[in-house]
Amino acid sequence: MKAARIHRFGPPDVIVVDELPRPVPATGEVLVRVIASGVGPWDALIREGKSKVSPPPPLTLGSDLAGAVEAVGADVTQFKAGDEVYGVTNGQFVGANAELAIASAGMVALKPPRLTNLEAASAPVVAVTAWQMLFEYARPEPGQTVLVLGAAGNVGSYAVQLAATAGCRVVAVAGSKDVEYVRSLGARDVVDYRVGDFADVVRSVDAVVDTVGGDTRDRAFGVLKPGGILVTVVSSEFVPARSDVRSAFFYVDVTTARLNAISQLLESGQVIAQVGSVLPLADVRTAHEMLAGAPHRRGKIVLQTAT
Repeated sequence: MKAARIHRFGPPDVIVVDELPRPVPATGEVLVRVIASGVGPWDALIREGKSKVSPPPPLTLGSDLAGAVEAVGADVTQFKAGDEVYGVTNGQFVGANAELAIASAGMVALKPPRLTNLEAASAPVVAVTAWQMLFEYARPEPGQTVLVLGAAGNVGSYAVQLAATAGCRVVAVAGSKDVEYVRSLGARDVVDYRVGDFADVVRSVDAVVDTVGGDTRDRAFGVLKPGGILVTVVSSEFVPARSDVRSAFFYVDVTTARLNAISQLLESGQVIAQVGSVLPLADVRTAHEMLAGAPHRRGKIVLQTAT
C-alpha cells in the first residue's frame, strides 16, 4: 500500500510516498481502506517535530479519515468489514494519509450516509474540537451570546454552526472576504477585523471561542461578562487579564460518542461540512505547502486516496 511518510523532520519536501506492507489490526483496532484523509495544521507540527504527542519518524502522516472497514481486531464488535466509517486514527494523530490505515475503534463512527467520503474526512478533528469548546467547556444556554474568533476557519466555522443550532446569538470575527460566508453559517453579527477592532464594538458576551490566540485572544477577555468563559485550543501559555472570568484550554479528544452526536447534525443538514482543496495522495507535499500559506480553497484540505 502507498502511504505519505516522513523519515526525518523538516519542511514539506521531507514527505515521501512509500510502499508499505498491509497492516494488521490489533485488539481494539479496525483496518480501514481509506478513501479520503484530511490534512490539518497539526500535521505540519508533526512533520516539523513540534508535536507533543506524535512518535519519532519514520511515520505516516495524517489523522482524519473516511473509508470502509477491511478487517477488525479482537474485541471489536461495533464494526464489521464493509462498514463505512469516519474518524481519526489514534491519539498520536498519525497514520491516515495512506491507502490502508489502522484506527482505534473508539475513535471512529459510522459515516453519516448524507456525507461523501471527502466531506466526512474533512470533519472529525475540527468538528469535535468545536463541539468540545462549546458544549463541554463553554456550555452556553440558548439565547446567550457566543463570540467566535477566527469564525471562517475550519474550527471556527463549525463553532458558528453549532452555536447557532443550539439557539445562541453568534457574533463572529472574520476578514472582509468571509463576512457573508460566516453569516450564511448562522452568525447574527459579524465584525470585519480588517475594518475595525471587535473589542471596540462587542460587549457583554457569555462565552468566547478562540481559534486565533495571541493579542486577539487577550483582547477578548475585555468583552466577557463577569462569570463568562473563554475557551481556546491555540495555546495553554497565557494568563487571563481578569479575575472575574474563566478560561479553559484543552486538547481535542475524538471519540465514537462525540462523532455520533455530530453525525446527527451532519445527517440532518443542520451542520454542513466545509471541504476545501482536494488533492490526490501523490500531491501530499502540495497540501502541506497550502498549510504554510500557498493558495488553496477555503475549508479543510483533503487527500483523495480512492474513488
